Amino acid sequence: MNRLFRLAPVLRARKAQEDAARGAVIQSQAEIRAAEALVKRRKLDLVGADAPNEGSARAMVAALVARQSLAAGVFGAQRMVTDAEEVEREKTAVLADAAKRRRAVEMMAERHAATVKAHDLRTDQAAIDELAVTARARISAGDVAARNRSEV
Repeated sequence: MNRLFRLAPVLRARKAQEDAARGAVIQSQAEIRAAEALVKRRKLDLVGADAPNEGSARAMVAALVARQSLAAGVFGAQRMVTDAEEVEREKTAVLADAAKRRRAVEMMAERHAATVKAHDLRTDQAAIDELAVTARARISAGDVAARNRSEV
């Protein structure tokens, strides 16, 4: 019986793929946090840019245009969060798939280890049985020899 698990390199590769996928998920989560921080900053900028109460018409129009620009920036940042969350969902699905593939090979490794152990136990039991049979045969042979000597 071959004691080595021939798919060990495949298992190492699957673990590496899973680790890479986990890293990608962590990176996308960091991107989500960064995008959420950007949304928060832009909202604070928007709140801080209240429309002027007085001034020329041009100044008021310019302030309103600036607020609209800030609002568009908030919308764009929120869109970045949504996109980053979508990317994170995709990368999480890739991670789940990689984990399934790794687990499948891991289960084969566990079955192989169980088969090797069962083979070893059978081999050990056969050796013990052989020793018992041999010992019994020696004892029986010794009894026969002792009877033969006493008869002579």
